[in-house]
Amino acid sequence: MKKLLLAGGLLTLAAFSLPSPPLDDLRTTNDPNTTAEIPQDNKLIIYQLLPRLFGNKVALNKPYGTIAENGCGKFNDITDQALAEIKKMGVSHVWYTGVLEHATMTDYSAQGIPADDADVVKGRAGSPYAIKDYYDVAPDLAVVVKNRMPEYEALIKRTHGHGLKVLMDFIPNHVARSYRSDAKPQGVVDLGATDDKTKAFAPNNNFYYLPGKSFVVPADYNPLGPLKGPAEDKKYTETPAKATGNDVFSEAPSINDWFETIKLNYGVDYQQGRKPYFAPVPDTWKKMRDILVFWAGKNVDGFRCDMAEMVPVEFWAYVIPEVKKVNPNIVFIAEAYDPKVYKTYLDQGKFDFLYDKVGLYDGLRRLMRQEGNTEDITRVWKEESNGFSSRMLRFLENHDEQRITSKDFATDPRRAIPAMTVTATLASGPVMLYFGQDVGEPAHGSEGFSGEDGRTTIFDYWGVPEHQKWLNQGKFDGAKLSPEQKSLRDFYRRLLNVTSASEAIRKGRFYELQDANNLGKEYNQRHLYAYLRYTDKQQVLVVVNFSADKTYRPTITIPAEAMTAMGLDSKRFYTYTDLLAPEEPLKTLKLTLAPLSAHVFELKPQ
Repeated sequence: MKKLLLAGGLLTLAAFSLPSPPLDDLRTTNDPNTTAEIPQDNKLIIYQLLPRLFGNKVALNKPYGTIAENGCGKFNDITDQALAEIKKMGVSHVWYTGVLEHATMTDYSAQGIPADDADVVKGRAGSPYAIKDYYDVAPDLAVVVKNRMPEYEALIKRTHGHGLKVLMDFIPNHVARSYRSDAKPQGVVDLGATDDKTKAFAPNNNFYYLPGKSFVVPADYNPLGPLKGPAEDKKYTETPAKATGNDVFSEAPSINDWFETIKLNYGVDYQQGRKPYFAPVPDTWKKMRDILVFWAGKNVDGFRCDMAEMVPVEFWAYVIPEVKKVNPNIVFIAEAYDPKVYKTYLDQGKFDFLYDKVGLYDGLRRLMRQEGNTEDITRVWKEESNGFSSRMLRFLENHDEQRITSKDFATDPRRAIPAMTVTATLASGPVMLYFGQDVGEPAHGSEGFSGEDGRTTIFDYWGVPEHQKWLNQGKFDGAKLSPEQKSLRDFYRRLLNVTSASEAIRKGRFYELQDANNLGKEYNQRHLYAYLRYTDKQQVLVVVNFSADKTYRPTITIPAEAMTAMGLDSKRFYTYTDLLAPEEPLKTLKLTLAPLSAHVFELKPQ
């Protein structure tokens, strides 16, 4: 979500179908290696990019650099060629991150958008999650600022022209301290315009207030390091002070808080035991519904909803059906981190998909760092997402997480090979690729507000060096990539295309093979992980080796129970064709598993 300040052969995609409502599955199983869940074909292949960074060709990368110095990508930089290359990666959806107008230190006064006060902006470019106008897009992203909305609309149309769908952010929990919509449609009343500011809480207020108190800028905040930001004087005026975005009800939030944002009021009185006031429908609910309907009217295909758990589930239960009246196929993805409420936000809240960060991502991260155990993967499918694995969005990178190749994560981009294979094929839910991940972008350097933290900055103007080698000054041909980077990108292309085209992976059932193999010679279950995905038309075996230095030569056993579950005759002989590296089919499952390797074998009768 927010940084806290601290002292890429094209295959045809099958049609995407919306997830079905929760099913009462009459089938049960006593087999501990599988579940009774009936998978749904929800295999979105999402490519996440920040327009500000994606098309930027400037390589100066001066810490705290201005937009003129360090450059900035535009909507128009996401060209037909770029989109064609993204499509070749097997992608179905592009998530354009950081589109909405947000607080920034860059001055567009000539176009009616003055710079924001540096005391309440994080980074020269500003956080894409400190929204200044829900009805507008960031001027940074336009070639001609006054045409910024038509340029975004053209990008949406261009994306659709390549058979790709468009996702964008919806940030419901908080806005910039400077929020004021100058692009709102006629008749729309701005957030906070009719609030009773004498009350700390009122059901129809849009914000929470601290009557009689004025906002205090964190004393140790230094917005631009050695440089001076616009209006930087530690005297930002806000009276009465409003509650800060991360639920801090104090006029003096700390430097580690989301002090650049203010919390939206959805009818929950936090200071009185979180007492809810949901009837009649709160004003904030209606305003946010109208904002979502506005963007649905721009033909976007879905929303990634920021910090969805910080907004009451009752709001989502209200608003998602309202938006789906406009477009029944629109997708809602929740950024979510609490497994205890996953089912609540899916069933009651009506979300299509949730992040799987604290389960699969965290477990795979440990394995990539040679610290974990494949039992973490078992726990995810068996317990944490059992019954709704088709609705969990899996990933290894995004704008919040550290780059795989960074010194703070795994250092070697090849460590993603087994982990990304599991991420993409373990279940039939969505999988996401972050721009630059496919070329091993390491996020070296301290960009400014975003220090040396293993992440590509979302707060500063910056070029993304390894990604820029693929970008190649707008040619998007990868001509400047090293042989190793080309090989890595080819792996991602092959994996995601197999994932998008394979019926077994898109909608097949799951059967884990750890128990069947853990006593086998050369099968080290701490490093090796194997499972089946299958329908009545296709059966595949996935085997990965997480070890960074050891080759294993196991003979994989598929037990009779699994063969029966797949509808196969355990007495017949089969061939095994690796869909990730098409070679002569194997006639036995005596394998050589090199370090950091992955295989997706399709089974066929001999």
